[in-house]
This record gives sequence, structure tokens and C-alpha cells, in this order.
Amino acid sequence: MSRLCPLARVRNIGIMAHIDAGKTTLSERILFYTGRTHRLGEVHDGTATLDWMAQERERGITITSASTSVEWNGHRINLIDTPGHVDFTVEVERSLRVLDGAVALFCGVGGVEPQSVSVWRQAAKYEVPVIAFVNKLDRPGSDYAAVVEEIRQQLGANVVPLTLPLFDSGELCGVIDLMTQRARRFDVSSHGADFSEETIPEAMQAEADAWRARLIEKASEVDPALFDQFCHGEPVQVAELRRALRRATLGRLVVPVLCGSAFKNIGVQMLLDAVVDYLPSPSDLPPVIGKCLTQGTDLERVAQDDAPLAALAFKVQTDRHMGKLIYFRVYSGTMRTGAHVLNASRGTCLRVGRLLEMHANKPVIRETIPCGEIGVAVGLGETVTGDTLCDPDHPILLEAIEFPSPVLSVSVAPASRADRDRLGEALARLAEEDPTFVVSSDPETKETVLSGMGELHIDILLDRLRREFGVAVRSGPPQVAYRETITTAATVLYKHVKQTGGHGQFAQVELTLEPGAPGSGLEFVNAIRGGAIPKEYIPAVEKGIIDAMQKGIVAGFPVVDVKAILVDGKAHEVDSSDLAFRICANAAFRQAFVQGAPQLLEPVVSLHVAAPTHLMGAVSGDLAARRGRVAGTELKGEICEIHGMAPLAEMFGYATSLRTLTHGQATFTMHFEHYEPVPFLIADRVVADRRAASEKKTKVPG
Repeated sequence: MSRLCPLARVRNIGIMAHIDAGKTTLSERILFYTGRTHRLGEVHDGTATLDWMAQERERGITITSASTSVEWNGHRINLIDTPGHVDFTVEVERSLRVLDGAVALFCGVGGVEPQSVSVWRQAAKYEVPVIAFVNKLDRPGSDYAAVVEEIRQQLGANVVPLTLPLFDSGELCGVIDLMTQRARRFDVSSHGADFSEETIPEAMQAEADAWRARLIEKASEVDPALFDQFCHGEPVQVAELRRALRRATLGRLVVPVLCGSAFKNIGVQMLLDAVVDYLPSPSDLPPVIGKCLTQGTDLERVAQDDAPLAALAFKVQTDRHMGKLIYFRVYSGTMRTGAHVLNASRGTCLRVGRLLEMHANKPVIRETIPCGEIGVAVGLGETVTGDTLCDPDHPILLEAIEFPSPVLSVSVAPASRADRDRLGEALARLAEEDPTFVVSSDPETKETVLSGMGELHIDILLDRLRREFGVAVRSGPPQVAYRETITTAATVLYKHVKQTGGHGQFAQVELTLEPGAPGSGLEFVNAIRGGAIPKEYIPAVEKGIIDAMQKGIVAGFPVVDVKAILVDGKAHEVDSSDLAFRICANAAFRQAFVQGAPQLLEPVVSLHVAAPTHLMGAVSGDLAARRGRVAGTELKGEICEIHGMAPLAEMFGYATSLRTLTHGQATFTMHFEHYEPVPFLIADRVVADRRAASEKKTKVPG
């Protein structure tokens, strides 16, 4: 099968935003205007094509990223609609890892919101070029200029507005194109599919001229050729301006900004034009870099169909009819049905079964998926998110995808014997799909523990267990993912000796522990000089330390953020072994940890609450009672926005409490920010509760 579209005309993009900014509504308009669908799907009535999960349609939110492909002006746009709720940040992370460009969506009333900042950082992490769309400008209180300024100030973006909203008698009716200096008025009867071009209304001409002058000035600042024309006062042609803005956008020097209202069907076609004009094709990007499996050196793969295959699996999904689906992005070469590929991450050779292109949850069979495209393979064995799929004769290992650790856990038990038999398999399949969902077993209580990114995340997973797998469970109260660390340095000399009938065990290590930087995990330093410990035993020492960090001495929580320095030691030519040094390092770490003034850490969330101004005092007081800290407030008309932080342990059930406190007039979002020390009195209570719970569950009835 030949390529569906020349590589230079392919765009791989995602739509990212804070929750309720209108991502799925925008995606539905894109499907409609490109002819992919023939009716407008709506989030509020559960008919959105890309929100295909039952939970998405019931709750009116996007939970999983959905992909589709559309055609626009001779270009093929592979589109991924991502969730806006922080609990499902995994979907944004893995999507941005394989996308070439992104549309950042902002509410014309809310502007830059907490998750806007998070997804912006994620895009910057992967150096993804971005264009912005200010949505919902039909709503009372919307302010296009203010939102553009917020994007500039709060996100540090070099914004270049390309359009202005056009109003008629106070109602949004179209947009002004600053490039062509023409106004577009959208037809209501055709759902915005038809529009008329006209001159800019005289009342807005001066404002449009001022915005266009700033547009040319901004473009000139980042493009040398345009700068010369600008300095000499020469007129700038639209085609030249577009080329300059494209170069600057690809280099992440500017962020073009457009506007409209997806719900009112205004401005979406111009956004599609901007995707084609300013976001990159795969051929615009540098070759992908990977590692040689044998030598560990860097390898390049160019974006060509006939190059050796290099693809990245970025999502796993289980379909009740088709089985395991692997979503992948092809960076070089072509994925072919029936071909053999190497999973370089696992060292296994696999045969490609069926290849698909997905339109939400509807498959289209393909024989090949060429370079630069996103496809789906059925099966592929034990392949998981982040695995590299490549040509067996030209192996390469691409950079994997990193995901945040879970911050919330609940214990679950099957509701019946039949549920118990199916629970393990169902949880394994869900965990395979979602890298931020971790299933573990408490070694003391033997309970099954589910860990995720928040209450909604866990709630959705429990609901999926029931609906998709027919497994009913009873869940316990939420458990906070506390951590332990040290506050001062400590050095320990520990000797491990064990005599048996044959060879004994001998190892001695001198270990220094120091507090590490927040978020650093473990930093292991081998400071041995002169071969006091043979180098073949050093990995065993590190493994022993890692073993000890799984369960701290304060309350048995995992240890984080320590620097472990192996200072000295001794070995015996007969009795020393990997096992001896692993045991020795484990004991040395635990002794040093006790001497390092250990403390308990708790997860802290960043909080954003929007409530009527007359309820600000009640909301702030409630946050203070939850050990929260208000960092700032902002008035937006009759609404007060409160920004702050609070311990996750105090925020369980906050949605219900806030609804009661404000009579349903407030909204909030929160996301994990960092770990902080737990106050002494509360730490004592946490430790006591932990020990009491452990004793209660492990006590054998008499």
C-alpha cells in the first residue's frame, strides 16, 4: 500500500488544555469541518465521537487520549485529543512524547489555569512547537487581550496573535485575520461551515492595524530576512510573513495565537489553516536519536520510508473484541503486516499481526504504516508503553517515556469467590494500559493495593473493573503515599559475618548517608579507592541499599532523596560474595538511616479554587482548617480565584465538602506538587495509626 499523503504534508498534533477549556468540543468541530463526521458531536449530550468510553460520556470529561486522522487542504492531520484532568496526566505525557506539534487551548474567561501550566511544561520538555487558541470568547466575561497577556506573562511565551474576535451587537460573530486584514463572519445555519469574507468594520480598523503592526514587529524580531525589510520600511507580503512565522514557530521562538468559539462554530477553520501553515511535518524535525544495543553509542534514524524501521510504542489498550492494541509512532522506515520486528526494550522478536488506523474506537485495517504516521498493532506479545520496535537487522533503542509516581492508594478485596478468580487478570490488564496505575500486595496484611494519581483516577479504574471485566470489589479508605528521608549526614561501619559448614559469608562496608535534593530518589556514589572492595561486588552493594529503601524505619514507608556514599570496606577472597555484600549494605543503610535523624514526608497538592467573591472567606477558612496555605487570590468579575497548597491527606472528599460549603457554586482543581515534611504531632499520629493497623490486620484470632 502506498503512502496516503507525502511526508511533508503530514501533521501529528495534540490538543492540550486545562479541564473544561473545550478540547473535545474543538476536536468534534475539526472532525465536522474536515468531513470526517457529518454531524456535530457534543460533550454535554454524550454524542462526542472522541469521548467513546461510557465513563467519559456520563461524566462529560475526557479520560483517555483518543486519536483520529483528518484531511485539510491537501494535508493529513493525525490528531490526538488529550484529557485535561490532572489525574490522567499520563495520557498527555505519552501523547506529547510522539507528537510533532500541539494546540494549546485556553478558556477566554479562565485564561491560564493550573493544568494549562502543567501541559505547557510537558510540551516544553519534549520541545514540541505550539500554537494557541483562545476559546469560549462568546461567554460573558471573556477577554481575549487579557488571556494573551496571561499566556505571555505566566507561561513565558513569545505570543504572536494572528486573529482578533469580531463582535456584532455584543455577540461573537466572527474573527479578524490580521495577516490578510480581512474579517470572516460565520454562518449560523450551516454550523459555521460557511463564512463570508468582508472588510474590517470601520470601528475596529484602528485596533486591527495596531495588532497587525505588533505582529510584523514580533515576526521581525526573530527572522533576520524580515527584520531587514522591517528596518527599511519595506512592505511585508503575507506569504513572506507566513514563512517567517513558520520558521520561528518550528524553532519554538514564537507562539502564534488564534481565537474563536468552538461551541459557537467560530474560528476553527482558521485554526486548521494555522496547523498546516505553522506546525511541523515529520520531515521538518531532526533525525530521531537512539542507542546502539551493543555499544551504547548514539544512532540516528532519518524520517524516510525506506530507512530501517524505528518506532515507539506509546500506548496499550485492551479491546474486548480485538484483544491487546499497541499504539505506536513510526520515526523511520515502514511497519508492515506480517513482518518481524525486534522489541529492543525486551530483546524479543515479534511478528506483526493486523495493522490498524484508529478513529476514536473504530478501526480501519491498513497493510502498512509508513514513516511519520501513527498506527495500531494487534498483539505484539509483552510490548508495553515506552518500548522500541525496530528492524531486527538494524537494532536501535529509543528514549523511553517517564511517568510520575502514584500519590494515592486504596486497598481492595473481591466481593465474591468468583470475583477473586478474575481480579488478578483484570488488574494486570488495567495496569498494562496505564503506567501510573500500580498494583501491589501489602506483605504484612496480604491485601491488594491499588495506587494511582488521585481519587478520580482510582474511582474510574474501579468502575472499569466492574463494567469491562465484570469484577466487583470492596475498597478501603484512601491511603496517602507517605515517604521517609533523613535530615542530617551519618556514617556507619558494618561487618557481616556468617559461618556455615562450607563457605561462610563475609563483607564489610563503610557507608555515609547524606540528605539528597528533593525528587532525587537515590544517588549512589562509589568512593572506594585502591580496590578495598572488588569492583564486581559494587553492584551488590547498591542493590542492598535499594532493598533497604523499600521500607523505612519510621513507619515502613519507602525512602527517598538520599545520597549514599560507599567510603570503604573489606572483602574475603573465599567467603565474600554478591549475597554477602547485599546483606551487609542493607544493614549498614538501615543503621545509618536511624542515625540520620529520619523524618516523614507527605505529598502536597497545588490547589486552584474558583468561587463567588462573597464565599471567599468561607473557602479560605476551610483550606486553613485542612492545613492549607493560600498563596494568592485573583478577582475575575464576580468570581474569586484562590491559589494555594495543601497536604493530600487533608483533601479527601474535598469535592463534596466544597459543594456543600458553596451550595454548588465553586469549582476546583488540584495536582501533585511535591513532598514536604510532616509536622511532628501529625507524624506521630500517622506512625501510630500505621502500626495499629498493621497489628490489627496481622493479629491471628485466638
